This record gives sequence, C-alpha cells and structure tokens, in this order.
Amino acid sequence: MEYLSHSPEETERIGETLGKTLRPGSVVAYRGGLGMGKTAFTRGLARGLGCAGRVTSPTFTIVNEYSGTVPLFHFDMYRLGSSDELFDIGWEDYLIRGGVCAVEWSERVSDALPEDTLWVDIARGSGENDRIITITGGETR
Repeated sequence: MEYLSHSPEETERIGETLGKTLRPGSVVAYRGGLGMGKTAFTRGLARGLGCAGRVTSPTFTIVNEYSGTVPLFHFDMYRLGSSDELFDIGWEDYLIRGGVCAVEWSERVSDALPEDTLWVDIARGSGENDRIITITGGETR
C-alpha cells in the first residue's frame, strides 16, 4: 500500500492505523533517510498498539520499550555496525516477548530480520512536508 502524508501528524495517523492491525511478534522495518518521519510514524504505531507515554528516537539507547495492550520495542540501528551487534543486545529475546519490534535503519541489519517482516519505506514527496509511505510484506491480523 502507498500513502501520501502532508505533515508529521498525518504520518502519525498512518502509523496508528497500521498499529491497530499488527499482532504480537510483528516486526516493522523502516527504510528512509534522516528526517523522513520514522519516529513520527512510530509515535502513531505506539498509539495504535495502545502504548502510553512519550515516544522518542532511540538513537543513543539503541532500543526504547513502551508498555501497552501490545508492547512496542523501538530500535534504532544507526549506530550498529552489523547484525552481529543486534544479537549481542538480545534481539532474539525481543522477538519472543510478544510485542511489536519497530526497527529504524533496518538496512543495517536486514539479514537478521524475520521473513515476514513488514517494510515501511518513507521518502520525500514533492512538497516540503510531503512523505510517500509505502508498506509491503509482513502479516497483520
């Protein structure tokens, strides 16, 4: 599916809509450059999963955890050199904990992602705040 967002708020709404369809164990992998709206999308995803609290980028912590109806584990792989480092932080444990894993900079660890990963590509549109959001693969409820 492809969506056109004209603002961070619209990007969040698209993420929220997706979040309402995800099942525990889902992996959502983002691809898109700096400032494309990956964290805004994740704020919406968290709302759709019933997670409360402020959603921020996990750039310096690698992973942020949010409690909700379905927990959200928000990863930022920008600082990782390879998928080997992902396994060092307990990736497999997160996959079996019954939450949703949202992975920014997923291309750095794509070989470690499950086959049924849901891919979210975010690219700049024609307007300054426009984003083209393409969602492919994965499984939803």
